[in-house]
Amino acid sequence: FHDSPMFSTHDRSLTFPHSPCNDLVAPGRDGKPNALVQVAVIDPQKQHLVFHACTEIVEANKDPLFLTGVTFPSEYPDSPETIVKLTVCDARSKSQESVSKQQLLLFWFFYCKMIQACVCVCVCVFSGCSFKPSCCKAQKPLEFIPINLHTQRMRVTCPKKADAFYDIVTVGAPAAHFQGFKCGGLQRLLSRYESDKKSAAYQCIYYSPEHTAKAQEVLSTMGLLQPLITGSADQLLLAAHEHSSSGMRDALKSLSDKTEQFVHTLKDELVKSALLALHAARPGYVTKSQKQPLEQSHRQVNQGTLKHQDSIPHHKEFDEEEWDRVWASVAKCLNCVIAMVDKLQEGGNSKQEPAPELQLADVITSHNPGDWKEQLCPLVSRLKDCVMEVVEKAKRAMTFVLLQEAACSTPQGFLLQQRRDVVFSQALAALACGFVMKLYAGLRDKNFLRQLHLVGLVAQFESLLSTYSEEIGMLEDMEVGISDLQKVVFTITEAKTDKLSELQPSVWGRRDHFTVEVPLPQVIFQTLPEEMKEGKPLRVYPVLFNVGINEQQTIAERFGDISLQERINQRNFELLEAYYKTLSEKVPLECKCALLETLGQNVVTKKRKNVEILWTAGTICRRLNGIRFTSCKSAKDRTSMSVTLEQCALLRDEHQLSKDSFVQALDCMRREGCRIENVQKNIRCRKYAFNILQLMAFPKCYRPPEGTYGKVNS
Repeated sequence: FHDSPMFSTHDRSLTFPHSPCNDLVAPGRDGKPNALVQVAVIDPQKQHLVFHACTEIVEANKDPLFLTGVTFPSEYPDSPETIVKLTVCDARSKSQESVSKQQLLLFWFFYCKMIQACVCVCVCVFSGCSFKPSCCKAQKPLEFIPINLHTQRMRVTCPKKADAFYDIVTVGAPAAHFQGFKCGGLQRLLSRYESDKKSAAYQCIYYSPEHTAKAQEVLSTMGLLQPLITGSADQLLLAAHEHSSSGMRDALKSLSDKTEQFVHTLKDELVKSALLALHAARPGYVTKSQKQPLEQSHRQVNQGTLKHQDSIPHHKEFDEEEWDRVWASVAKCLNCVIAMVDKLQEGGNSKQEPAPELQLADVITSHNPGDWKEQLCPLVSRLKDCVMEVVEKAKRAMTFVLLQEAACSTPQGFLLQQRRDVVFSQALAALACGFVMKLYAGLRDKNFLRQLHLVGLVAQFESLLSTYSEEIGMLEDMEVGISDLQKVVFTITEAKTDKLSELQPSVWGRRDHFTVEVPLPQVIFQTLPEEMKEGKPLRVYPVLFNVGINEQQTIAERFGDISLQERINQRNFELLEAYYKTLSEKVPLECKCALLETLGQNVVTKKRKNVEILWTAGTICRRLNGIRFTSCKSAKDRTSMSVTLEQCALLRDEHQLSKDSFVQALDCMRREGCRIENVQKNIRCRKYAFNILQLMAFPKCYRPPEGTYGKVNS
């Protein structure tokens, strides 16, 4: 590696931004290794090598690009003499997904072959600034970090009203600035990629992103529910052994709930169709239409050819009803268990009707009525067996779907996934920041906490990007990144101590599901609702509204295309409306539908630079206790105009700022204070990057005062 690894100041993560591991060769194979990097540490005090961690495997690529890094936790012992040893390896084979992380690392450690020589680099004491200024937005080593992520709190002291504060979160548009926008952004690139995969060139079955997401969901749900079903079944048998009616009742309720969820998950057409596709893909599969001609041809060929054809196993025709019978048997077995529990608790009444298919009465009368466990055991075992059979079939089917997706993947798909990871990482960092601020601000608000654990919070992103030139690509990236935040949930945990290092959020999960853990001090944690203390996942509902306000948007409106902006605003209005309806069913609200109706009208109104969309959406979000984010390309210039306008509007509408003082306050906020300091922090200059010609295209309320703008290099 000609570049030293990069260490962030918070989690001290080790990444490989410019890896020169090029033209790697794996002897005895096709020359395309599954590359990974092992990281080991030499402790200068003990002078021996300790294995630490390794990167993700890169799929058969001689020029690897590592999508994951290696993290050194904050408590990790280090010194200026600490040596990190990086070893580039070729993984001969890969373990199954179900293997634990520790086992996976051991597998890689013992079954790897060296490709290149080991490299040693010295580790510094991890000092530096975690802030990424706007001028660094296109730097490769920093592409996963959000641009100019900035928080601000406006506190208002008013003699006629209780003190109030308003939090502001601003961030540059989550986008792959380093990769550029020559071919568009994620929304366009993904659409084109999906179209390409449907072509005949790919010799695989095409499954849409919705299908692959469903397959991952089914696998995840099965993996979660199967052990819960088994555990509830064992609890039922234990209660039966103890002749505990209440224990049996509780265990049976849990078993019924989990089994019904399990069955509901598998009643999906995708599982059934995937089983058929998997069966048809096996060697020797013969359809009904092929069967008769094949038998005739067998009679016409010589004995040698017949022998060769018979070496290929011919499978029986696929019974499309078999899958329905398999998952339905789980429900029938559950009914038998329920019937037996009722029978036992009624005192062994032999006149009860037999249970479906298993002739329950025969089972009951064949055993001593006094031994409840003995009579329940065969029925519970049968239920477990049926669940296991269903799991095995469904796993094969859903894995087949995911393998088809992998088979269709190309280098283009790999690069698109990397781009999506970059954009999502920036959006996730901003969301986590906003969530933590909102949580701490609302800890004493019982209605807010109730809303949080019953429904979740809306997270509204306001964007000022134009739909012209490269900014349309940024907006396409941002749209996908914000939408991907639907995969994120938050949980609240109790911090071990009140040290700042113990209160940092942490992220874990996979691309289809991420959990952000937010530790709270022990005293605060104890005041939370029980659902939150028990670790209930807390959802966020991300929405994005965009109105371009600069001179490029003028060009787009007159000569270009603003359909992307219109579609984004219409789609996200529908999402916000759906959230409002869900929330209003569970939590009393002060916000009335009138604002939503106004927003809906503005979204469909053909009006240039209709910033009322942003104002109305922002007001709705605040009244719904939501999290607000404001963005433009760098969150520096246009964002400052929007934020200061919002703050002055709050002072006017909520704290009696007179109309005569409004413009004066607005100019003061833009000339002095937090936003101009943010500009200084980013580009070492106290001027917004506008010129007089550009500002002529801006709505008047978004124009800065004289003397605060000019030509700068940003």
